[in-house]
Order: sequence, then structure tokens, then C-alpha cells
Amino acid sequence: MNGNGRVRFSLSRWWSIVLKEFLQLRRDRVTFAMIVGIPIIQLTLFGFAINTDPKHLPTAVIISDASQFSRSFVAALKNSAYFDIVETLPNEEAGRRALTLGDVQFVVSVPVDFSRRLLRGEHPSLLVEADATDPVAISSALAAIPGLVQPVADKDLVGPLSLLNGRPAAFDVTIHRLYNPEGITQYNVVPGLMGVILTMTMVMMTGLAVTRERERGTMENLLATPVQPLEVMTGKIVPYIFIGLIQVSIILCAALFVFHVPFVGSLLAIYVSALLFIAANLTVGITLSSVAQNQLQGMQLTFFYFLPSILLSGFLFPFAGMPKWAQYIGSLLPLTYFTRLVRGILLKGVDWSEMWSSVWPLCVFTLVVMGIALSLYRRTLD
Repeated sequence: MNGNGRVRFSLSRWWSIVLKEFLQLRRDRVTFAMIVGIPIIQLTLFGFAINTDPKHLPTAVIISDASQFSRSFVAALKNSAYFDIVETLPNEEAGRRALTLGDVQFVVSVPVDFSRRLLRGEHPSLLVEADATDPVAISSALAAIPGLVQPVADKDLVGPLSLLNGRPAAFDVTIHRLYNPEGITQYNVVPGLMGVILTMTMVMMTGLAVTRERERGTMENLLATPVQPLEVMTGKIVPYIFIGLIQVSIILCAALFVFHVPFVGSLLAIYVSALLFIAANLTVGITLSSVAQNQLQGMQLTFFYFLPSILLSGFLFPFAGMPKWAQYIGSLLPLTYFTRLVRGILLKGVDWSEMWSSVWPLCVFTLVVMGIALSLYRRTLD
């Protein structure tokens, strides 16, 4: 203590406080996991999983003229690395359905009289239809298509046929961008934002539900009652369902009247899909709330879940352009399926029942995570 009666700064006392904080951080496993885990996750995702120039996009072909020229063009598509030929379809109706359901990104059609018109020098056209709901995902692939025409002509139009290989090219490719022909990014981003906003708010609000009661001491009163774990979980979820539906309504109004996003599908299908997605996210929030010891840990765990959801769901970056291991992780996240549902319903007019492949994973996810939440629910205070 100095002459003014003030306690002097003590290096030993200061060092004791520093050691205490390090010990506290070491005991707080969630915080320690965030310190180590978030940099690793971000480096992995942005370094390996995120690709703004997606390649190997699923492509179907309709070959009505199985000639040497059509085979060469399909081979050129494969060699470009932008297209993966995943199936051969019988007709245009099957091709349009595959595009609508999101099974493929492109459909290449070779007309019946393609080779005959080519040999006559009539400059025929091939048709490439593209799912343009995500214009960023297909832009590089479409830009590469015109460059494939001349190499195919140089390969097949040789000898007596070399007279056909001139300028303009012996054939061309007509590109049709479906569902978003103008390439307006808001048409793709705004519907996806519905899922992102619901994920962030639903998981965060319910993620703090149990920990808030534990910190305030009201959990003791709840544990003293004869309520069952399922009653507690579902009782906490129901109010947030209505909050989520209000958010869906706000986003839909903004999409329609502010951003002028096309609304081709059913309003009921949107709300049913949103209800399933809200339930899935609320079960995640309740589970994280049961694991966390306090509200800070609840917030940390929420961010830990939110980061891969927004990056691997296909909202920001093309899903088909990610490596397989990243697609497997993304396939475990409900936001991946809800993004496909809402974009398919709004922009393509897909009926809810036709997108069962994106509906049943949401149902299974909700049941599994609710089971985990019930198993983690503490009947007694720690």
C-alpha cells in the first residue's frame, strides 16, 4: 500500500488471476472446443468444401439420334469436367421432370434428324436445358459449352466431310435457362434466406430455453412437478412454432412484394414444409439447451451448428460443386432439404408430394434429434 492508502499493483496477484482464468477455460469444455474447433471447421470448409466454380454437375442426355456426332459431343461434355452424365432419358417430358425435381442440373437433347441435317450443311442445333434457379452454379458450365462445338467438328468432320467444317460452325448449341432465365440472384437467395433465418432464430431461442431456467433457478420448481420429459420438451417448442410461422409470413411477403420473386407453387405446400423445418430446428435447439450448462455455452453450441448449416446446405455455394464428403455432411442438415423444397415450390411450382425425397429426411431428423433430447433431459439438477 502506498502513502495515499491505495493498494499497489501486485504482479503475483495479477498472475494468480491469469492462472485462474486459464484453469476456468480448461474446465469449460464447450468454450475450449469452440476455441479449437471453429478455426479448424472454417479452414476445412472454406479450404476444401467451398467451390465457387462447381464442376461435375449432374447432367442427363436425350439421344434421339445415336450418331457419331452426338457421341462425340457427349464425350466432349464429360471431358470438360463441368458435366457428369448421370442418366439417359427417353423423351423431353422425362427431361423436364428431372430438372423440376432437381435430379439433374442440365438436360442435353439431340434431335432425331441431327446427323442428317449436319451432313447436308444445314447447321442444326443441339438443345441444352439448364436449371437456372441458382445462376452462379451453372454460369461457368454454360460458358464452356460453345467452346465444345469446334473441337467436335474438327474431330469428326474430316476427309470428304472437311468441307462442312467452316465458319460458321457446322452446328451450334441452343441454351435454355429454365425457372430463372434472367439470372436474377434474388430469386435464388431470398427463398434460401427463409431457411437461414429460421435456423438461426429457432435454434438460438430454444437453445437458451433450458439453460435460462437453470440459471434463474426456476428449473428446480419444474423438476419438482410430476411432468414428463416429453411434456417439457414439446411444451417449450410449441410457442416458438407460432413465432416461426410469423417469420415465414414476413419473408414470403418481402419475397413477393419487395423482391418480386416468382411464386409458382402452392402456399399451403410452403407452410407445411416450413412447419416440418421449424420442428426440426426446435428439436436441435432443445438438445443443445440440454447439453449446455449456461446461456453462454448455449450460444456457442448454436453457432457451432449454424456455421456448417449455412455453408454446406447449398444456400451460399452450389451443393453439387462440393466434394462428396462435404455433400454427405450437408445431407445430414435439415437446411439442405428445406432450401430445395422452398426453391422448388416457389420457382418451379413443384407439388409438395413430388418432393418426398426432401420431406422424409426432415421427418426422420426431427424424430431422431427429439429422441436424443429426451435422453439428455436431466431429471435432477447437477
